[in-house]
Amino acid sequence: MLCADLVNVQWTENSGKLRRAVANLEDISLSGACLQLDQPIPLNTFIRIAYPKGQLLGTVRYCVYREIGYFLGVQFKEGSNWSRKLFKPQHLFDPRRLLARPQRSNRVTQDVPLFTQ
Repeated sequence: MLCADLVNVQWTENSGKLRRAVANLEDISLSGACLQLDQPIPLNTFIRIAYPKGQLLGTVRYCVYREIGYFLGVQFKEGSNWSRKLFKPQHLFDPRRLLARPQRSNRVTQDVPLFTQ
C-alpha cells in the first residue's frame, strides 16, 4: 500500500547509543515498509517504528540515498506484521485499485456538430 504518514523510528547504533528520528512512511505491507529519513541506518539494524497506538519491529534490509533523503526497506520481525485495523496511515492508497477500474473508451459513439448556426 502506498501511503504517507509520519512515524517515530528508534534504533541502537553499534556504539550502543540510542537514536531516534521522525520518518516519512512511504509504503507498507503485511511484512515490511519503506521509510524516508534524513540520515542512513546501517543494514541489518533492528528498528522500532512507533505509531500512535503501538509499534512495529523490524530489520533494515536496504538503505539508499535518492535526491531527497535516505530510503530504508524494513522487513518486519515475525509476529510484528502490519494490520490496517491496528494502524491506518493518514494517507493510504492501494495501487491495485487502479487495475480494478473499468477502462474508459475514447471512441465517439455519435457525431455531434461542434458549431451550430
